[in-house]
Amino acid sequence: MPRSSSSPKSKSLCCRVWLTCALLGLSAAHTLAKDVLGVPQQVSLSANMVAQQLSISWLGGAATTFDLMILRTELNETVFYETVSVTMNQVSGLHQWNWTSLDPLECTSLSIKVRSRDGQVTSEWSNTQIFQGNDLPSNENFQLYPQERIMPVGSNATFCCIVKEGQLFRSIQYGSRITTTTRLSRRSYATTVVNQGPSSSWGTNVVCFDSLKEPQGTVVFVGYPPLLSDFVCETYDLTSALCQWNEARDTKLYGKRGTRFTLNKRDCPKGRQQQRQKKCSVAQWEGNWTLIAENPLGQYIITDSAELSHRVHPVAPVNVSAVIHAWNATVLWQWTYSSYSSLALVCQVELSCHGSKTNYTVSGEGLQSVVLSDLYPYEDYSVQIRCGAQQNFWKWGNWSEAFTFKTNPYVPDAPDVWMWLNGDSTGQIVWKPLTQRQSHDQITGYEVTFWSTEENLQHTHIFSPDTTAAPINLTQIAPFSSDTKVIATVIAKNTEGPSQPANVVIRLTDAEPVAVSRAVYTDKGFPLFWQSNDNATCGYVVEWHNTVCTRNCPVDWIKLDAGTTDVLVESANFQPGVRYTFSLFSCTSEGRELLQHWQGYVQELVPSSSVILSTSQQGSDVLLTWGEIPLVSRRGFLLGYNIYNSSDSELKLIGNVPDKGSRSYIVTGLKEGSHKFTVKAYTSAGEDTGATSSVTVETNMDWLILEILTSLGITAFFLIIVTFICYKKRKWVKKAFYPDIPEPKLPGDWSRTQGPLDVKPSSNSIIHIVDKSDHDPSKEMLVAIPEEDEDEDGQSMEDESVDTDEPTSLRYYNQVVDERPIRPRYPDSSASSASSLDSVRTDVTYTGIQTSGSSLVFQLDPAGSSDDHQPHADLSVSCGGGGGGGGGYRPQMQPRAQNDDIILASPEPLDEPLVASAGGYKPQSSWHLDSPVEAEESGGRAPSLGSPTSVASTQFLLPDGEEHAEAKRSSATTWFTNLLSSAKP
Repeated sequence: MPRSSSSPKSKSLCCRVWLTCALLGLSAAHTLAKDVLGVPQQVSLSANMVAQQLSISWLGGAATTFDLMILRTELNETVFYETVSVTMNQVSGLHQWNWTSLDPLECTSLSIKVRSRDGQVTSEWSNTQIFQGNDLPSNENFQLYPQERIMPVGSNATFCCIVKEGQLFRSIQYGSRITTTTRLSRRSYATTVVNQGPSSSWGTNVVCFDSLKEPQGTVVFVGYPPLLSDFVCETYDLTSALCQWNEARDTKLYGKRGTRFTLNKRDCPKGRQQQRQKKCSVAQWEGNWTLIAENPLGQYIITDSAELSHRVHPVAPVNVSAVIHAWNATVLWQWTYSSYSSLALVCQVELSCHGSKTNYTVSGEGLQSVVLSDLYPYEDYSVQIRCGAQQNFWKWGNWSEAFTFKTNPYVPDAPDVWMWLNGDSTGQIVWKPLTQRQSHDQITGYEVTFWSTEENLQHTHIFSPDTTAAPINLTQIAPFSSDTKVIATVIAKNTEGPSQPANVVIRLTDAEPVAVSRAVYTDKGFPLFWQSNDNATCGYVVEWHNTVCTRNCPVDWIKLDAGTTDVLVESANFQPGVRYTFSLFSCTSEGRELLQHWQGYVQELVPSSSVILSTSQQGSDVLLTWGEIPLVSRRGFLLGYNIYNSSDSELKLIGNVPDKGSRSYIVTGLKEGSHKFTVKAYTSAGEDTGATSSVTVETNMDWLILEILTSLGITAFFLIIVTFICYKKRKWVKKAFYPDIPEPKLPGDWSRTQGPLDVKPSSNSIIHIVDKSDHDPSKEMLVAIPEEDEDEDGQSMEDESVDTDEPTSLRYYNQVVDERPIRPRYPDSSASSASSLDSVRTDVTYTGIQTSGSSLVFQLDPAGSSDDHQPHADLSVSCGGGGGGGGGYRPQMQPRAQNDDIILASPEPLDEPLVASAGGYKPQSSWHLDSPVEAEESGGRAPSLGSPTSVASTQFLLPDGEEHAEAKRSSATTWFTNLLSSAKP
C-alpha cells in the first residue's frame, strides 16, 4: 500500500498559514468589538454626605460589565479600581453604581471615570468626572469632618482635617489620644479609629491642631441600637391597661439621639433617660399590644397579649386601722376602687414585733379586715397588708403602708425562780428578770414569802423592781434540820395586779459528792447528756456559774421537762478563758437532788500568770518546786508543765511534768556553775510566759564533811581492828619487834674497878690504840698504821698519805683485861693509853671508821725488845679485840663508810685459833670471815666491820647498807607470815 510522505519544509509552511489565519481572526474580532462596545457617556455623580456614599450613573449601551476607577484628584492616587457588573435601567437606560467611601467625601476632590468591558475587550475610558471636595483653594477655612456623627459601638471611623490655607498640619486627637494620620491632599489629612467604644453622654471629642496650635473639632456619638425585655401589660382598676418593659442595655444615646417608644402606634412618654423600667398606659384594655423602640442606630419591636381577668394586679389597701385588746387585735382597711367590692381576693397580713415577722393569709370577696390572735399584752406591733385576685391569680399587689399599734397591759407572768445554797444554812433565792413580753406592763416590785412547813410560819419581804435575788438564812426562819423544808414563793406585780406565785422547795441535805465530767464547747454551746432519772417528777434544772465563785454566786439556769436527757447550753454571758461549772438537778416535790457536775471553757487560753518557782540544791542535782496556779489565772485545763534550761540564749526543753498533782522536778547531773531554769504551764491553747529561777551549783560542804568523817571513821575502825589484833598477838609482836636482850655472860674476873674509856673516832679508817708514854717496851702495843687505798687488784697503795682529819675521842671503860702482858712495839704519844693490861683506863683513838672493809693492823714483836718501827708480822683482827690473842670489849659502833677495806700488814691470814686464844669477853659479832675460803675469795681482805649484834639475836642491831635493808625485808616478811599463820603467840 502506498505511503504518503511529507517533508519538514512543507510542515513549516503549514504552521505559518495557520498563524496568519489566527491573527487575521483576532484582528477582525477586535474590530467588531470596537464597533459593539461603546464608551460610557453622560457620567454623572451624586453624593450622600452622611452615609459617605457616592452614586455614579452613565449611559453604557448594551454592556453589563464596566471598569470603575476613582482617584484623589490632587495627588492622583487610586482609591478604587474594580470591575463591576451593572444592569441597565430599562426605563431610563442608565447604569448606576453606588460607592461608599472610607473617608468623608468632604476631605478631598475625587476623579471618576468608567469604561465598558466584555471579557478581555474594553472600551475607551469615559470622560473624567470630578467630585469637588472642600480642600479647594477657594475654600480657605480650617475644617474637620465628619461633624456630629452617630456611630455604633465597635465600628471604625475615619476623620479628616483640612488645614487653613497657608498653615501646616500638626496632629489629630481622638478623645485624649493622639492618632496616626495619612495625607490625602495638599491640605487634607485623615486618621482612622478602629473598634470604637461607647462614648459618654456628651460624646467623644475629635480635635485637629495646625501649626499655630489652633483647634478645630467635632463630636462623635458612639452607642447601641435599642434592646427591650420584660414587656407586659396588666390592669389595676379592672378597666385600663398599664404596660411596662425594661431596657436590656443602655444605648449611650441621649436627648434627641435617644430612643423613642410607640405602643399600638401611640407615642409613649419618654420619662427619665436613666430609668431602665418604662411605662405606658392605655385607657381601655385592648388585649394585644405592640411596642416599637427606635433610635438613630436602629429599632426594636416587641409584643404582648392577655385577657383582662388574667392580668389583675390589685392596688395597695389604704386607711388601715385596728381594734386592740390585750391578747388580740382586729385590723381594718379600705380600697381605692369600688370595683374591688365584687372581686374575690386573697390577702396576706404581715405582723412584725421586735424584728420578728409573722404572716397571716385570709381570703374573701371584697376583703377589708382580719383578726390577729395570740398577741402579747403591752407589746408593740406593726402590720402591713397586700392582696391578689383569688381566681386567675396573677401577682401580689403592693404592700400597704405600715400600721403600728400596742396591745393592752395585763398581769405579769410568774417569774422563773431558783435558789443558791452556800455551805452553811445561808443562801439566796434568785429569779430571772421578767422581759417586756413577760411583764405585760411596767413591773412595780416583787414579793418573796418564806414558809416553814413545820412551824407553819411565813416571812414576807418586798423587793424593788430591779432586784433579782433575796437572801435567806434558814436558821432564822425555823429550827432547821434535815427533815425540815422551807417553801419560797416569789410574786411579780405591775399596774394590772400580781402574777401567779412561783415556788421553790428548800431542803438542806447532805448530798453525796458526784463526779465532775468535762464539757466541751461547740459552735452552738455546751452539749450535756445524762441518764434519765425516775425521781425527776417535775423535770430537771441545769444551772451554771463561774467556777471561781463559791458563795452567793451569780447563777444562771434552765428548766427542762421530765424525760429530757440532753440540752445545749448557750448564753451571751459566756466569756473565753473562764471555767464554768454546770450542775444537773432533778426536780421533785421534796426539793432538788444533785445528779451530775460538768466543767468546761468556751475557749481555752494560755494561763494569765506563771507559777512561783523555787530551787534547792541536792548535791549535783537541783530540785525545782513550784506552787499551784490560781484557778482564775489558769484560763484553761492545765495539761502539764514544761521545764526548760534557759542558761543559754534559747530555751532547751529538759522535761515535762503532767498535771497529776506533782509540782516538782529534779534536774540531775549538773556541773558546777550558774544555771537558769524556766517552768511553763500549758493548756490546749499553749504555754504561759513562764517562771524563771537561777541557781548556782557549788560543792556541797556537808557532803564533803560527811565524806571526810566517813573516811576518818573507816580509818579509825581499821586502826581499832589492828590494835585489837596486836593486843591479842601482843606476845608475838613483842617477840618479833622487841625481843629481850639477855645480859652478857663473860668468863673472867669482872671485879675490877671499871674506869671510863675515852674513844675519839678518827676520820680515817685506821685505829690508833696507843699506850702511855712510859710504856713497857717489853710489852706489845697497838700502833697506828696509815690508811692505804687499794686499787682494783686489791693491792695497797703505800705512797698514799694518812688522813689528817682530827679524830674524835670515845671514852669507855675496859670490861676485860687479858692476863698476858701486851708489849707494844711502838710507843704511843697519847697520855691516856695504858702501859699494860693491868691498866684500868685505855684510850682508843679512831682515825676514821669507814666501811666494813676498813683495815686494822696490829704489829706484834715476838722478841719484845726492838725499838724500831718495822713489824715482824702483820695480824688482821676484829675491831673489838686486841692483837695477839688479847681480849677486851669491842665498841658497838657503826662504820661511816661501807666500801673501804681493812688492809692487813701481812698477807698471811690470821688463823681463827689465834683470835680465839685471847681471853676475856667475846665480841657480840664475829667481825671476821666465817672461813679461810671466804677470806681468800675476798682477796685477802680483813673481815667486814659490821654492826654489833646481840648474843641472843641473829640480826644486826645496827645493820649497814644493803645488809640493813635486806634484814628489814626479811624481818617484815617473817613477822607478817607469823602473824597470819600463827593463831596464838
